[in-house]
Amino acid sequence: MTQVQNFDDNQNFSQVQSEQYLPSEDFDAPTLKSAQNSSPKREQIKHLLIGSPKAVTSTIHFLQVIGYANVGDWSQLIPTENPNEVMSILIRQILTQ
Repeated sequence: MTQVQNFDDNQNFSQVQSEQYLPSEDFDAPTLKSAQNSSPKREQIKHLLIGSPKAVTSTIHFLQVIGYANVGDWSQLIPTENPNEVMSILIRQILTQ
């Protein structure tokens, strides 16, 4: 029972934490409450997935399912120097304080 409660607590924390990265209709509005004197700024963040083509593709699809990024937002799979390894890049603008 305790494990279920911990999972629920972690899931709620992850949901709140990920909301600052989710796109909104009014992208300039901060998704988290901010102090009156601080103004939100945009900052670039880069995500890099490296792994087997199956693992990278599965992760990209999972991130779409949870609403973080569309499949089309990611770069095409780019081969690395290692056999059976690819990478994909996503660049996002997020609001920071």
